[in-house]
Amino acid sequence: MGFCELSDDEWVVIKPLLPPRFRVGRPRADDRRIINGIVYVFTMGCRWMDMPLEYGSYKTAWRRLKRWQGYGKGVSVY
Repeated sequence: MGFCELSDDEWVVIKPLLPPRFRVGRPRADDRRIINGIVYVFTMGCRWMDMPLEYGSYKTAWRRLKRWQGYGKGVSVY
């Protein structure tokens, strides 16, 4: 199974499911780019630190995944 980035149609479905951006503070890294990085790691079975830089920081992708996993469950990662 090879890796394939999110299509525009897939992104239209996923985007409304994401938590809202904070109104204050540092702007969040691009959600679509980060999700493509997360999908890359899961699909390719590589370590987070082997995620290509074109998908942003692997640390950001990992933290975002952990935060999103707890979103809506009353779980605070930070």
